[in-house]
Amino acid sequence: MSKVATRFAPSPTGPLHIGGIRTALFNWLFSKNQNGIFHLRIEDTDKERSKEEYKQQIIQSLQWIGIKPDKEEYIQSTKVGKHIEIAKKLLEKGFAYKCYCTEKEIEEEKTRAKQKKLPYIYNRKCRDLKDTPKNIDPVIRFKSKIEGNSILNDLVQGKVNIENSNIEDFIILRKDGTPTYNLSAAVDDKDMEITHIIRGDDHKMNTFKQMQIFERMNWKLPTYAHIPLIHTSEGKKLSKRDKASTLDDYKKIGIMPDALRNYLLRLGWSFQDKEIFTLEESIKHFNIEGIGKSPSKLDMSRILSMNEHYIKNMNENDLFDHLIKYFESYKDKIDNKEKKIKKCISFLKNKAKTLEDIYNNAQYIIKDKIQISTEDIKLLDNLSKTILKDFLKEFEKLSNINKENLEKIINDLIKNNKTNFKGVGQPLRIALVGSKFGPGIYDIILSLDENEVIERLKAVS
Repeated sequence: MSKVATRFAPSPTGPLHIGGIRTALFNWLFSKNQNGIFHLRIEDTDKERSKEEYKQQIIQSLQWIGIKPDKEEYIQSTKVGKHIEIAKKLLEKGFAYKCYCTEKEIEEEKTRAKQKKLPYIYNRKCRDLKDTPKNIDPVIRFKSKIEGNSILNDLVQGKVNIENSNIEDFIILRKDGTPTYNLSAAVDDKDMEITHIIRGDDHKMNTFKQMQIFERMNWKLPTYAHIPLIHTSEGKKLSKRDKASTLDDYKKIGIMPDALRNYLLRLGWSFQDKEIFTLEESIKHFNIEGIGKSPSKLDMSRILSMNEHYIKNMNENDLFDHLIKYFESYKDKIDNKEKKIKKCISFLKNKAKTLEDIYNNAQYIIKDKIQISTEDIKLLDNLSKTILKDFLKEFEKLSNINKENLEKIINDLIKNNKTNFKGVGQPLRIALVGSKFGPGIYDIILSLDENEVIERLKAVS
């Protein structure tokens, strides 16, 4: 039995879609579970839209989420010669033919089909053409089966049956002699010895086309598994136009790679009642049988909840490393405040669901001067200012600034002003942080330098 081999085959024509990441993850996990090989194939034959920056983004995105190909990436454009060779063999064997229909003719056909509200299928006008027109560069079309049915034994969808008449005679070589997707994909899958193809169920028609190429060339068919697409919360197909559709969208708000990988694993796949998987557990338990047949809805609240779990439970040194990389990539550099933030990370993370939340919670540390909103300024009434003045007076007397001494000052202020903890804590938080929201008041005071506390209190009292 041949060694299991899977592939992820994106086109470098734009940022990597979140659905693509999940497809890559499922292929990678399956190959690891089976002690097989995982390939990355860059399908860059669309020269007009393919860009090196997108290729690098794909590679870096996979690395970021923990997916590493077992071999150097396979670049499809370097194999075009082999694709053309197979197209010519299909032509020689009578499994393909030259089509001389003009673009105008094809467009007119498509218009008529649209008017009748029917899917467009090429009418096979040139399939048995005897007199070949001159001065027209033909395309090469695959001669698809017309009679009978084709059956796909899908590992996710089960037995899928289609009438062959619904499979058009698709183009395999364009007029300029370049190969098309279905030809290139089939040839590459054969040459790479791919055993299992796991991809979105929007590729099912492509699969039927590629299966016919395999059959005509007497190649061993791969095993196919078509996974349902990811939908929006409204039940619509997720597209690149949607917010939070690309991996970069999640990185920008500070989603952790382990959290997103865990979420995508559970999006359409299940194992018992388990929710949180380590990388090792993901590999151990992943199987295609656990993939559901229905589309999964992207749930941002669930992603945030998962991310919060990882932030709270991660080793704080590792979390700090992620945080600094995030700051450098998407926020301002904080070289002179790194030590202070590292010291405070244990409480900065407590009210955070994302790395961006930690960044926002740390603004009072990062910035030398804070700005208080108009709404929060209004909360500093005469009593609040009196409390701030009295706190400052007692604070300046302290020879040892610790939680115990701070508690005594605050408790005395509560008693003397006949108020509660909020009555003291809120004005202090506004004065020191710039907002009534933020970390605990003792954490705030102890995280700032003594002079910073004094200056901020003097500025508002």
